[in-house]
Amino acid sequence: MTGKLALRITLLLLPFLAGSARAGGTLTVQPVDAPDEKAVFATVESRNVVPARTRIGGTIATLSVSPGDAVKEGQVIAVVTDPKLQLQADALEAQIAGLQSQLAEAETDLARARTLASSGAGSREALDKAETAERVARSALAARIADRAVVRQQMNEGAVLAPAAGRVLEVPVIAGSVVLTGDSVATIAEQDYVLRLDVPERHAAFMKVGDTVRFDGSEFGDNAPAFGRITLIYPQIQDGRVRADATVTGVGDYFVGERVRVWISAGTRRTYVVPADFVFTRSGLDFVMLRGPDGTTTEVPVQTGRPLPTPAMPDGLEILSGLAPGEVLVQP
Repeated sequence: MTGKLALRITLLLLPFLAGSARAGGTLTVQPVDAPDEKAVFATVESRNVVPARTRIGGTIATLSVSPGDAVKEGQVIAVVTDPKLQLQADALEAQIAGLQSQLAEAETDLARARTLASSGAGSREALDKAETAERVARSALAARIADRAVVRQQMNEGAVLAPAAGRVLEVPVIAGSVVLTGDSVATIAEQDYVLRLDVPERHAAFMKVGDTVRFDGSEFGDNAPAFGRITLIYPQIQDGRVRADATVTGVGDYFVGERVRVWISAGTRRTYVVPADFVFTRSGLDFVMLRGPDGTTTEVPVQTGRPLPTPAMPDGLEILSGLAPGEVLVQP
């Protein structure tokens, strides 16, 4: 066999206390501490489920999402309108136009008072009154312009934005619905999905953050087994079960709440694990090729157990009987 095969077995030895040495198409049998896996159910969950809420009250004019849609952070998913805001904006526009005229008149009066005061024909009192009137008119105009900006901002806040990128789970309203400030327009699951494990209490003592979990990749459209790691163990036990979160690549990004079967480690046990390509079947019996001291090979029957794949040996197969430590297997 090639050096790649030897490297593959070297990687396999890392998670075990002892392992089988393999090189050049041969495998030296040694018992290993393999994980005693237990099957539990897990559900695909989002790390966070957040509502997209309205910032003003009114009527939903447009609604652009439905359950199952993917959204980006900051995307406009609905628009809420309030006819009163437009009426307030129109009223403020009229007031601003009137105040602009008053300011123009006050500026004209001030210019005339300054001219008369400089020529000695006008009094200082008249000049002071003109200056005060001009400042009052300018301040009143500035106040109405600020009020108009507030109303325009309220109108802009009618756009309901997606608080995070993810998948829309629920839309409890339709176009034309009346909503209040803070009402939820849609519920969004963040795009980072995790597997939420439901583990019996008796197995929880063996779990720790960083442990490897395994599940069949076929459940997500892949024939190869998939692996992940436990990232969080919840400290509360409910109904005799412990929850834990595991991150797994390719866990999906559509269905939330999908149930999958996952294998977790519930301790270790001594056993033999060999690559599946070292075992062949004839007449319903499983055999391996055993090399003797003189270099000859002999077919030896073995009893196989269930697959024990690892990230380093995806085709790992447990051998229950038929092998002894130190024996050398030859790949058929």
